[in-house]
Amino acid sequence: MRPTAKFAISFGLVTIPVAAYNATESSASVSFVRIHTKDGGRVRNQPVCSLEGTEVSPDEIGRGYRPDDGDTVVPLSDEDLEALPLPTARTLTILAFVAGGDIDPLQLGKGYYLGIDGPAAAKPYVLLREAMERHQRVGLGKIALHGRETLAMIRPMGEVLVMQQLLWPHQIRPLQGVLPEREAPVHANEVAAAEALMDSFGGLSEEDVHDHYREALEELVAAKLADREPEFATGEEPPAGQVMDLMAALQDSVRAAKRSRGEDEGSGLAETGKKAAGRKTAEKKTAGRKTAEKKTAAKTAGTKKAAAKKTAPAKKTAGRGGRRAG
Repeated sequence: MRPTAKFAISFGLVTIPVAAYNATESSASVSFVRIHTKDGGRVRNQPVCSLEGTEVSPDEIGRGYRPDDGDTVVPLSDEDLEALPLPTARTLTILAFVAGGDIDPLQLGKGYYLGIDGPAAAKPYVLLREAMERHQRVGLGKIALHGRETLAMIRPMGEVLVMQQLLWPHQIRPLQGVLPEREAPVHANEVAAAEALMDSFGGLSEEDVHDHYREALEELVAAKLADREPEFATGEEPPAGQVMDLMAALQDSVRAAKRSRGEDEGSGLAETGKKAAGRKTAEKKTAGRKTAEKKTAAKTAGTKKAAAKKTAPAKKTAGRGGRRAG
């Protein structure tokens, strides 16, 4: 595997020369080519110069930048970009260490394996990896890759350090028009049933992460080439239609998950019932306690009013007696 870039990680006064290797494939799992439906000919994207109207060869294609305030395109060479006074051009300076959970998954971009670039980098490389592993932190910094500055996250993954490009905050779109207009009420027993359904899920198996679509597509192509009917593996059809009873759907899902693993179907539902019953009992106790407190408060208020009424006539009598004596 060939490195796509070489730079240094700056960790305080420690410098670690590294080489970055692509951790993922840029091509899609299944890719198609465009064809002319009339005769099956390939339809290609030909690079054409907008001024001359002629096709341009790859070695004649360069970079240009168009400012926001005009239509003029400014040509930029590789030497121009390398001469930019960016501290991130050759160095990824770690600016902060944060918990991995603080990173919004929406920001995660392309991933790279980071290997050492020379024997002298081995010890500081292992030191940084072990420190982040024990401290359970990831490093955040900035690096210029392929002519662009980007945020980056460094984290340990087993015996290797991994760098993940991050989108800038302004590249995350706002939630306008996504959230529902009105909040839907959810009952405690429905939440308990959903939790039971979540507990019934197991881990991912090799079958779950297998690319069945690519396999089926290859069989379809082979069948067309051999002029025969394709042979597809049969599987369970996913349920279709609108779910009318949410609680019933959750309970049926728990039963199906338990049945697929040969477990007792009633265990998850019984646990769900216990959770819901426990919550209802707690809610009833809380409601009963509040009712009792209200009754006590009402009795206290009534007692105070009665005492006030008895006291008022006594004061009037005393007043009249005083006037007679005068």
